[in-house]
Amino acid sequence: MINYEKDFYGWTQEQASLLRAGRLTELDIDNLIEVVETMGRSEKRELESRLTVLLLHLLKWKYQEVRRGRSWELSIIEQRLKFDETLEENPGLKPKLDEILAKSYKFAVIQASREAKISRSVFPALCPWLLEQITDDTFYPE
Repeated sequence: MINYEKDFYGWTQEQASLLRAGRLTELDIDNLIEVVETMGRSEKRELESRLTVLLLHLLKWKYQEVRRGRSWELSIIEQRLKFDETLEENPGLKPKLDEILAKSYKFAVIQASREAKISRSVFPALCPWLLEQITDDTFYPE
């Protein structure tokens, strides 16, 4: 059996072969469980990351009108597409969207405060937009 810690790729290929062959008693169950759980957390972090960047640019759009530009607009468009794609590929995350939005907004405020050099107290404590607005292609806060 290939060691999980010394050759992760080889280990994954070995585990896949064992699964295909139906040799379930030979599987490295403990490490398989860990890998599957880690993959799920990774997808959740990807969705949070996309939403954080999207919220960051929406905040900067609203609070830095004079700096609005094509770059921010394109970033908003890109992050909306990537957020939607990640959610489509992981519909099991839909029940967690309120939690993800709240967490992502907190991080977006910190980043927006740093990048825009605006006090965090200027931004609303809770996200001022609904997820439907945030992901709407026509929504840009004024």
